Amino acid sequence: MTITLALALSIAAPAVAQPVATVAAPPSDTAFRQLSEREYAWRKTLTGPGEDAPTSKNATLPDVGPAAQARMTQRWTETLAALDRIDPATLGSAARDDYTVYRAQIAALLARQRFRDYEKPLNADTSFWMDLAGMAREAYRDEAALRLYLSQLASVPRYFDQQIANMRAGLQRGFTPPRVTLQGRDAGVREVVQAGASEASPFYAPFRTLPATIPKARQGALRAEAKRVIAEAVVPAHAKLMAFLRDDYIPHAQERLAAYDLPDGRDYYRSKVREFVTRDLPPEEIHAIGVSEVAKIRARMQTVMTQVGWQGDLPSFLNHLRTDPRFYAKTPQDLLDRAAWIAKTFDGKAATYFGRLPRMRFAIKPVAPDIAPFYTSGRGGPGIYLVNTYDLPSRGLYSLPALTLHESAPGHAFQMPFAMELTDLPEYRRNEYISAYGEGWALYSEALGEDMGMYETPYDLFGMLSYQMWRAARLVVDTGIHSKGWTRAQAQAFLRDNTALSNHEITTEVDRYIAWPGQALSYYMGELAFLDARAKAQKALGDKFDYRAFHDAMLSLGSVPLPMIDARVDRFIADGGKGPYPLP
Repeated sequence: MTITLALALSIAAPAVAQPVATVAAPPSDTAFRQLSEREYAWRKTLTGPGEDAPTSKNATLPDVGPAAQARMTQRWTETLAALDRIDPATLGSAARDDYTVYRAQIAALLARQRFRDYEKPLNADTSFWMDLAGMAREAYRDEAALRLYLSQLASVPRYFDQQIANMRAGLQRGFTPPRVTLQGRDAGVREVVQAGASEASPFYAPFRTLPATIPKARQGALRAEAKRVIAEAVVPAHAKLMAFLRDDYIPHAQERLAAYDLPDGRDYYRSKVREFVTRDLPPEEIHAIGVSEVAKIRARMQTVMTQVGWQGDLPSFLNHLRTDPRFYAKTPQDLLDRAAWIAKTFDGKAATYFGRLPRMRFAIKPVAPDIAPFYTSGRGGPGIYLVNTYDLPSRGLYSLPALTLHESAPGHAFQMPFAMELTDLPEYRRNEYISAYGEGWALYSEALGEDMGMYETPYDLFGMLSYQMWRAARLVVDTGIHSKGWTRAQAQAFLRDNTALSNHEITTEVDRYIAWPGQALSYYMGELAFLDARAKAQKALGDKFDYRAFHDAMLSLGSVPLPMIDARVDRFIADGGKGPYPLP
């Protein structure tokens, strides 16, 4: 109830005060709210480096040792059992939606514990030490935040020792990423050791330029303390980790690629499919969907090739795109400038396609040099769009519009802040990330670019189709590797024959799919949910369909399993195409 409405009601009310009628929440609602709120408050105490690092208020890095793992397993086992004692049919509609999201989160967390995912805290794309390094690239606004950062750094030796112990346990049972995907992944660790406690250390970065609000005398003390903590805690821990990676872990990591070859591999892979797709589908069905979608996109690619007058076949056109210098930036700044222009072009179209816009803006920055050689082309999230400027001949400009829409706005740097502003939803729907929803939305944003007129040339459109093909091909490649015994070369060849990705990107991407089972499935399966929902709404509503209302309805969900998209569009249609917010 707004202040204006409350005032109007008070004016119309009788002079004699009447008791205010309240509607009590059903007992099941109350029980569910108490259960979920208590667990989520506890869960937030577990946060550590990574995407949660900037908001983590914990004075130390998380405890990932055996006792802590046992506590997490017990807590989530008990939570799931308590949830299953609540009949969702007895909940109010809002609580029922929250229950669906929350239960899926707990089930995924518990599955990770049961399969002991913590014994494999790395893949070809990310690792706990890379997440830690990410903390050093954050902006710390005051002395209190910097001292918290130093307190967290002081706990690095204990944290790394626990992670190494977990990795040793995984190594002993053959639960590691495949060895081929780990080559060179210790480069960031080596950089920290070589820099020592000097001002060149990546972890010293927040102290090179301190906020002017900190007095000069305290600035000197802070810098001295930073060098001490880096010398006594950070560098020795990284040296120990580097020796472990080089002498023990990487040389003895498993050689086989398939998740099916891991301990309890078939069940493990199915759990990853459930986690990342949020639908209980067999790998064979997802593989077949991928093959079908690849064929559809390939037909559209052929249409574009005809449009530009290409006389050869698809492989020859792809080779042309990979090798013609006009499709590539000359300098890293050129690439960043082009990305910024594309992002600003979307700003001019946003009000036509979106009703509610998030308040948070985002920066465009290059990927850090220590991770760029094996990092993706770009990555986005609240406040940031990272563009990989490493190896410019592998960063096709024809793909940059689609990449920018995916990673910046209306993709990750738009959707995630939008969710964070939905204060009427529980925190676990605003702040947690369900890959099928988030990546599905970002990939949908690429396709939406065609409706918005973002692809100004046939080559830009082909770049978008290549990105769509890339994600559809992931359905084939991920399931091919992990359930059908595909080789690394076979997976690379499939991407090379069907996408315009550079050879460098093909290598890094396939290694990512090998080392991170199931995650690559979330993108296209999520996009299909959004596309199917929009097509259903357009067919049912006809002229009443409004992009802005539809997108507001989808984004107002927060981060949810895909079946909730299906349910939301049905309500959207029943409401006559009205979104959750008044349109401007």
